[in-house]
Amino acid sequence: MNKLWWQSTTIYQIYPRSFQDSDNDGVGDLEGVIDRLDYLQQLGVETLWLSPFYASPGQDHGYDISDYYAIDPLLGDMETTTRLIEEVHSRGMKIIMDMVINHTSVEHDWFKQSRSSLDNPKRGWYIWKQGLQSGGRKPPNNWRSMVGKKGWNYDPATDSWYYSSFLSFQPDLNWNNPEVKKAMFDMVRFWLEKGVDGFRLDIFNCLGKNQSFPDNPFYPKYFPKPDDNDHCFWQNKLHNFNHPDSFKLARELRRVIDEYPGRFLIGEVSGNDGVLKRFLGEKQDGLNLVFQFELLHFKFTKKFFKDFILKMEREFASPYLPTLVYSNHDSGRGISRVKNNLAKAKLLALLQLTIRGVPVLYYGDEIGMGNHDLPIKGATDPLAKDYSRVPKWLAKAAGILLNRDDARTPMQWTAAQGRGFTETPENSWLPVIPHTEGRDVETQMDEPSSLWQSYVQLLKLRKELPLLNRGDCKMIPAKKDILMYLRQHDGETALVAANFGSRVGTVDLGSMKGRLVYSSSAINQILSSTDGTDVLTLAPYSGVVILL
Repeated sequence: MNKLWWQSTTIYQIYPRSFQDSDNDGVGDLEGVIDRLDYLQQLGVETLWLSPFYASPGQDHGYDISDYYAIDPLLGDMETTTRLIEEVHSRGMKIIMDMVINHTSVEHDWFKQSRSSLDNPKRGWYIWKQGLQSGGRKPPNNWRSMVGKKGWNYDPATDSWYYSSFLSFQPDLNWNNPEVKKAMFDMVRFWLEKGVDGFRLDIFNCLGKNQSFPDNPFYPKYFPKPDDNDHCFWQNKLHNFNHPDSFKLARELRRVIDEYPGRFLIGEVSGNDGVLKRFLGEKQDGLNLVFQFELLHFKFTKKFFKDFILKMEREFASPYLPTLVYSNHDSGRGISRVKNNLAKAKLLALLQLTIRGVPVLYYGDEIGMGNHDLPIKGATDPLAKDYSRVPKWLAKAAGILLNRDDARTPMQWTAAQGRGFTETPENSWLPVIPHTEGRDVETQMDEPSSLWQSYVQLLKLRKELPLLNRGDCKMIPAKKDILMYLRQHDGETALVAANFGSRVGTVDLGSMKGRLVYSSSAINQILSSTDGTDVLTLAPYSGVVILL
């Protein structure tokens, strides 16, 4: 069976405001993305995911959309967007857009109309309820938003409350209204007609709600976990999170996408494995992919990655396909979890690009960009402003990036003052990192053993060896800190070996004979012993791919 292109691709997330500033106003833009397409092609990634660049007041940097059919003038215009799509395709690459369909901005014309009066034709396009108790000044129920705040927001103009799953300036659309559904599906078709290859769907599991609007039951846990956002903030979010209507909407949206062959959907959803598979559909007729977020909170141990691989092979065996992501714009950068250690970062890259699944890179991963510890005072992130009194150490202990600005700093292209991102660093929307210490593209391109070179080699290998992006994945026993697995496809086999230990490790390969096709360290080698068997030597925090 032939695989579809998205099943063997590698996705690269671009945060446009921070990627490349083409007009030196301190904000990255779409023209800047176009200017860097040759670089992305040279790197070897195949699919570009762009965070939102639609018209927006910018309170949540584009995730608060005021017009789905217009472009934020800070970032570009429709002509530039069309040219970007064409330029991506001319290089044999794909482009997917971040699509926020759970909510709009309060500045969207639909919401302005909706809040204007009780009998406005757009009133039912959002979720409005009367309050409880005398005067209606108590929220309709106890639902909490995704970020722990009260989900209901009082609007004095009509003495009623609107619901928001994220922040108060992002009112939820009413997906139980057929007019809303038609308008949103038509909008999706508009962008598909423009040529985009698919969509990353923001907080898709918030779309459906229990239409009786009962209280959520109490649950004795506050902080969310990567695989369990249903039980947090002292609630079992039974009625407003992962509701069955959201699974139904996944299937309906998939039917829209399938009107355009070769397009796909990847959903930002969370929950246990059973929940994730319901979004994918029992007949694989829902979302094409969903994010598995366990790797955002990985532990750098053999046990963690062994357990993760075994779980993915058990719960998401073919025809399901996992996603592999260490970093993103909300949760921070993976390298910061290993204290910016480059050897460990190379090993993480090896795993991400050889485990069965679709890798999702975040801009700067390839050069080892880490989280930048920016002060809460002066933050542009609305979450940081709302939770400014929470100590950073407490949020970090709970696995939460309190100030998302930390993971959104400008791309480091060079060691120059503006890091090649802008010629006016004093105007940069977020501070450029003061010292790159070799963590920039220009420096690493000239260094044969750099992290960037490792990514280039691994991405090239994924294309050359179909078994790395299509084959089965089978764990094999290994001693101590060494993890080993086989990738197999169409009669070919490759062995991946990773040393998580701080000392040199050895592996008796026994009867396995092969050729070293990738190594993250020059020390790694295969030696023949006197009895004719081969022994693999692995440097600390390193790994190899051996074609058997």
